[in-house]
Amino acid sequence: MLTRRSLLVAGLSFPVTARAAAAWRVFLVGVARDARGQGVPDRVIHAAFQSLAPDPRVIARDQAQPEFVLTWPEYRARMLPASRIPAAQRAWRQSRSVLTTVAAVYGVDPRVILAIWGIESNFGTNRGKFKVIRSLATLAYDGRRSAYFRGELIAALKILAAGYATRSMMVGGWAGAMGQPQFMPSVYLQSAVDFDGDGKRDIWHSQPDTLASIAHYLAQRGWQKNQPWVAPMVVPAAPGARLLQPKGSDETYQIYPNFDVIKRYNPSDYYALAVGLLANAIS
Repeated sequence: MLTRRSLLVAGLSFPVTARAAAAWRVFLVGVARDARGQGVPDRVIHAAFQSLAPDPRVIARDQAQPEFVLTWPEYRARMLPASRIPAAQRAWRQSRSVLTTVAAVYGVDPRVILAIWGIESNFGTNRGKFKVIRSLATLAYDGRRSAYFRGELIAALKILAAGYATRSMMVGGWAGAMGQPQFMPSVYLQSAVDFDGDGKRDIWHSQPDTLASIAHYLAQRGWQKNQPWVAPMVVPAAPGARLLQPKGSDETYQIYPNFDVIKRYNPSDYYALAVGLLANAIS
């Protein structure tokens, strides 16, 4: 039985009691039952859930997402620092061959593929340090979006069961996003591709698989080939464009249907603007 102790969540401490520990165990038993019903073997569930505990850092991050607490100038300064554009231009020169091939297959502009890669993981160099299973279990248990994260937790167990990744590989962002493109587990199952032909859909180590998986994701969600995504406003506005003025800024942008496709990756206007502007700056 656990003794009474405290954890820090979003700046507030709360007691963790034997009752709370029992509720956590009941939650894991329910997830295990659902996962087993969807074909996940007991050995995988047991290994993933052994000694598993909630991660209070995850709840704190969930309650302070930058897309919801920053103005556009603040968000832009964080996501598009002065160093990111030259880094993107270097990545473009180094990866142009594979990007051109990927773009030809999926019909997605290679600059947008590269920009998402840069925003999500700094071109593969920052994939996160949170344990995916623990993060997803914490968010599923928390209750605010429990149904969504419960589904993602089961999808992560399916990835382990299929041998697509090991538990040591499944480290990522605080919300359970994985690998260089920061895919949620269900997105990995739907959209990750083996582009380098080695028999693995490896978004952790393979640059071709990573870039092609990003392109495949966008293509699946309606990317319009050879069409724009975002541009500074001109007068009069271009045909087919809508106008967007982000909070805290006097800037106005023309946005197009492909802007909405980028938002399928992350539903924030700020995120889609950052991706679009980085893509515009690449070449």
